[in-house]
Amino acid sequence: MTDAPRKSLAPTRIATFAAIGAATGAAHIGNNFTTYLVGGLIDRYDFTPVQMGAWSMAETLAYAAAMFLVAPRAQAMSARSLASVATVLVVAAQAASAGFALYLPLLAGRVATGFGFGLMNSAVNLAAGRTDHPARAISAGIAVQTLLFAAVNIGLPMVGASHGVAGMFTALAGLSAALGLGTLLLPSGRAPAPVHFAESPLRAPLGAYGWRVLAAMALFAFGSLAIWPFMERAAHAIGLPATTFGRYQSLATLLSALGNLALVAVVARLPRVMPLALALGACGVACALLTTVTDPRFFGAALILYNVSWFITYPLLLGLAYSTDATGRLAVMTTGTWLLFQSFGSLGAGFIAQGFGGYQPIGPLGLVACIFAAAAAWPLATRFDRARINAAPLLETG
Repeated sequence: MTDAPRKSLAPTRIATFAAIGAATGAAHIGNNFTTYLVGGLIDRYDFTPVQMGAWSMAETLAYAAAMFLVAPRAQAMSARSLASVATVLVVAAQAASAGFALYLPLLAGRVATGFGFGLMNSAVNLAAGRTDHPARAISAGIAVQTLLFAAVNIGLPMVGASHGVAGMFTALAGLSAALGLGTLLLPSGRAPAPVHFAESPLRAPLGAYGWRVLAAMALFAFGSLAIWPFMERAAHAIGLPATTFGRYQSLATLLSALGNLALVAVVARLPRVMPLALALGACGVACALLTTVTDPRFFGAALILYNVSWFITYPLLLGLAYSTDATGRLAVMTTGTWLLFQSFGSLGAGFIAQGFGGYQPIGPLGLVACIFAAAAAWPLATRFDRARINAAPLLETG
C-alpha cells in the first residue's frame, strides 16, 4: 500500500500527467480568459453587464450540460476520444466567433464553445480517475495549466490591444488547437477506476455524502466565481488597465502552479478537513477583498490569494468525489455542478452590477457562500479522516 504514491510518479505516468495538463488547460480556457473577452466585447460593441452575464452563463450552462450528459456513461467512455471531439468543436466555435459582431451569433458561439469545454473537462476527470491518486493527477494537471496560463495572461491582453476582441478569439482558437494535440497522449482505454477508491457499487444512488459533495461544490462555485467574468471590469473600475491586470493575473497563476505542485507532493498524506476549510476560507476572504478594495496593489494581492486558494480548493473537493464514488460519475457530476452554479452566479452578478452600478456587493456574498460550502463538506471530510486513522494500524501491521 505504501508504494502506490511512488508508482503514480513513475516515468510511465509522466506522459499521462502531461496529457491531463494539456486537457485541463484546454478545458479551462473559457474559465480563465472569458473575462478578457467580456471586457473586449463591452468596449467594442457596448453590450450591457446583463447581456455579458447571460453570455457567460450560456457558456457555463453548456459546459455543465456536456458533463451531465457524459456522467451516466463515464465508465464506458474513452478520455482520448472525448478530448478529440472537444478540440474540434472548441476551435471551430472560437474561430467563428472572431467574425461575429451581433449578440445572438456570439451567444450561439459561446454555447458551442462551452459544450466543447465540458467534453474536455469530462475527459480530464475520466483520465484522472483511472490513476492511482485522482486528486494528485488533477493537481498536477492544474500545475501544468497554470504555468501555461501565466504566459497567456500577459500575451492575450496584448493581442486584444493590437487586434481587438476578434484577435483574442482567434488566439484562443489557436491555443485550443495546440493543447488538443497534447491530449492525444491521454489513455484511450475504457477500464473502470481502481476499486480501492470505491465506496458504492456502479449505478448506486449518490447517497447523502454524494449530495454533500455536490452541495459543497455548488456553494463554492456560485460564491467564488460569480465575479469571475467581470474580474477585468472590476479592476478597470479602480483604474487598473487590462494589460496591468493581465500581469497580476500572470503572477497569480504562476503562484497557483507552485501551490498545486506542493499539493501534488503532499496531498496523499494530508488530512481532509483542515486543508479544505482553510482553502475555502481563504478563497472567500479573497472574493470579498476583490470587490471592496480600491488600491490596485491590494487588488493584486487579493487576486493572487484568490487564484492560489481556488486552485487548491478545487482538487480537494474533487478528491472527496473520487473517494465517495470511484466510477467517475460523481466527479463528472461535481464538475458539472460547478459550471451550473457558476452560470447562475455570473447572471446574478450581471444583475447586481447593473442594479447597484458597481461590483462591490458580489465579493462579500462569495465569502458567505464559501463558508456554507465548508459547512457542507465538513462531515464527509471528517468521515474520511476518521477512516484513515482507523486504517493506519492495519497498514502498519499488514
